[in-house]
Amino acid sequence: MSRVLEVVDLSVGYGGIPAITGLSLTVEAGSIVTVIGPNGAGKSTLLNAIMGVLPSHGTIRFDGATLGARGIEARVQAGMSLVPEKRELFATMSVEDNLRLGAFRFRHEGRVAATNGLDGVFALFPRLKERRRQAAGTLSGGERQMLAMGRAQMARPRLLMLDEPSLGLAPLIVRDIFRTITELRRTGVAILLVEQNARAALQVADQGYVLETGRVTLQGDSATLAADGRIVDMYLGQTAAA
Repeated sequence: MSRVLEVVDLSVGYGGIPAITGLSLTVEAGSIVTVIGPNGAGKSTLLNAIMGVLPSHGTIRFDGATLGARGIEARVQAGMSLVPEKRELFATMSVEDNLRLGAFRFRHEGRVAATNGLDGVFALFPRLKERRRQAAGTLSGGERQMLAMGRAQMARPRLLMLDEPSLGLAPLIVRDIFRTITELRRTGVAILLVEQNARAALQVADQGYVLETGRVTLQGDSATLAADGRIVDMYLGQTAAA
């Protein structure tokens, strides 16, 4: 498989205080890679640095090209999408209009291209089709997460980054979300999943990284990590099955 994302020796700080130090990871095409760890470990900071939201030191390569100082819009145009923890939907706009905004980078292709994208999203999330005329702010928590993921998918990303997709959701909805993540992988998109629900994340991921106080402390294939006694004691024993 080809390497979609390569992060080498990444460091990020806030006001001189290090949040991530010397972090390296890779994401192969068509794979799911998860980053697990406690609150405050730097997981969201990692995604924001990769997306260009936060300044960083180190090297980030996407599809073999070094991103350097390229901004957020350039990274989106290149094929990166981020679903943030707070989902950042336009509450007063309809579900369909939120989705169409996700296809902004293909505006030159016209309305037909966006409509074709909608069909794909509605196939993944039938509930969104039922609520396509409904204001995003009136959706349930699970539906808002579906909408945020669907909007990101409208950009036809090569790399989809998900920040805590299970946060605040009921167990049944969490199962649906993670089932959809595995379905997205079948479309060929690479997925970088940041998640506190370590059990659910390791069940769907191919590779995993454990991030603690801004440093990678363990890494390997997900089955190996799930069987590691330290991971079981610190994370899996405290996480409800998804």
